[in-house]
Amino acid sequence: MKAATWTGVNEVSVEEVPEPTLLNDHDVILKVTQSVTCGSDLHLLGGYIPFMRAGDVLGHEFIGEIVEAGPAVRHRKVGDRVVGAPFAACGNCWYCKQEEYSLCDNGNANPGITEGLWGQSPGGCLGYSHAMGGYAGSHAEYIRVPYGDVGTFVVPEGIDDTRALFASDAASTGWMGADLAGTKPGDVVAVWGAGGVGQMAARAAMLLGAEQVFVVDRVPERLQQVREHVGAEAIDYSSTDVLAELRERTGGRGPDVCIEAVGMEAHSSGAAGVYDQVKQQLRLQTDRPTALREAVMACRKGGSLFTLGVFAAMVDKFPLGAVMNKGLTLRGAQVHAQRYIPELLERMERGELTTEHLATHVMPLSEAPRGYQMFKDKEDGCVRAVFTPGS
Repeated sequence: MKAATWTGVNEVSVEEVPEPTLLNDHDVILKVTQSVTCGSDLHLLGGYIPFMRAGDVLGHEFIGEIVEAGPAVRHRKVGDRVVGAPFAACGNCWYCKQEEYSLCDNGNANPGITEGLWGQSPGGCLGYSHAMGGYAGSHAEYIRVPYGDVGTFVVPEGIDDTRALFASDAASTGWMGADLAGTKPGDVVAVWGAGGVGQMAARAAMLLGAEQVFVVDRVPERLQQVREHVGAEAIDYSSTDVLAELRERTGGRGPDVCIEAVGMEAHSSGAAGVYDQVKQQLRLQTDRPTALREAVMACRKGGSLFTLGVFAAMVDKFPLGAVMNKGLTLRGAQVHAQRYIPELLERMERGELTTEHLATHVMPLSEAPRGYQMFKDKEDGCVRAVFTPGS
């Protein structure tokens, strides 16, 4: 079958790979109808996650049709149209029972790598390096989903593929950030990053009752989507002092909730951004925390901050003193998609949550290298590139 694979730093190719087979009784095989690029994929492409091998299939956000199911699968059947969760989760361990699915004790087939990095291993993520389980990803004609009863969700007939696709990761990640940050009615929320996850975090905050929602970015097309499709207020950090503007627009306090949706390759027009980029390129730090630093400094005293962007290991000059002395609550997580996808599909069916606008470029899988290049370089207003393996 055809699949988009990682072939080296900043190199993607489409090649023939073996079709997946059932390896465990709880597996399902999906025929992928749509799969979409994610900002966290760029960390893999850039070589910042050093556990990729040539030929690894990329992708972790997808929708498709079940074509085969293992004998232990009870709640899914051949022919079901389903959206898949990015993280493999067993549904039975202590963490899964707490609905912390990305922390599943059984989902990562290679726990030793991340135990060494972080002290403990999270679950395994499809298409996201051998540190996260070594699973083949979704930019392919077919994908094996472990724990099919837990990791797939039947899509209601009233939702088209492109809307449902983003329940897999972008919408569920964004919703998790707004939820676990403690967003409540009347709050002022600021989101750093206007990609798919940032836009969905802003929309989630609005649906959870936030009074004002700001989204910080520099890409005009993304900021325009924030205004038109999300209904939040857009701030272009390249043309204003973000900290001063947020204080001015919040009566001097700052936002109640700050959500960082950028991650380890954050950009900045200031000296801090240059400093971070140089240190990362020299491998003197693994991550650029520019946006996260700004979110810490912007958040009001006693406020809450959630980091949704992917970070790998170490950052420099993190303002821990501000976190402690301002009394901030700081949280972060990989997406507990299984916890949120059912509610998101219901909201999509009711029209409360729309995501189609994120699919700015839809193309056949054969054009995946071009799609990733456009996505990485933000060419032609590309917010997300969606691949259609069947076309």
